[in-house]
Amino acid sequence: MHVSRSRVLLLGAVMALAAALTLGAVLVPGSAEATRVAAKVEHRTSPATHQASRAKVTRASKVRRLQMVSQLRETLTGIHSERDLTWKWQDTMAAARSRYAASAEHSSSLRYRRMVLDLWTSRAKQAQFTAQHPPRLKDWLCIHHYEGSWTDPNAPYYGGLQMDWSFMSAYGGTLLHTKGTADHWTPLEQIWVAERAYESGRGFYPWPNTARWCGLI
Repeated sequence: MHVSRSRVLLLGAVMALAAALTLGAVLVPGSAEATRVAAKVEHRTSPATHQASRAKVTRASKVRRLQMVSQLRETLTGIHSERDLTWKWQDTMAAARSRYAASAEHSSSLRYRRMVLDLWTSRAKQAQFTAQHPPRLKDWLCIHHYEGSWTDPNAPYYGGLQMDWSFMSAYGGTLLHTKGTADHWTPLEQIWVAERAYESGRGFYPWPNTARWCGLI
């Protein structure tokens, strides 16, 4: 009886092992097949996904390039504007224009162009301040008070400091040539022409009466 029971148990174990092996043979090929199918699907869809990804990167890169070109252009326009403003105020004083090397035009560096823009912005502010504050501004305004209107067109004396033709030709020749007589000049331009006469050694004597009334001679 004992032997028969052992055989039965052994037989049962063998049958269980055989069943397990049979089940594994059925399941494993199925899993392998599923893996192969997934790989085929991935292989079929992967190129399209990669292509879409590359297209997205290309579009982003193009947008960045366009933004950079726009910023470079805007910065260069700003440089030209500040340069022209600097020259305007320097011309008002008949001062030498700051040299423009045009280096920004030949550089594609946005950082460099911004540096040049900052430089010309600073120059423009300095030139404007200097032009608007002539050394003897109060004295010229006092003389003007006793002279004519800044736009006085009546010969032989013109403008707010009553300059005659020879005076305008001697100290404001460029303005006389480009804008006409002093009544067409800005008040600051007229004052700076008078400053040049003063600095030449003539002082306030071209205005003998009004300069005396102002206590200048």
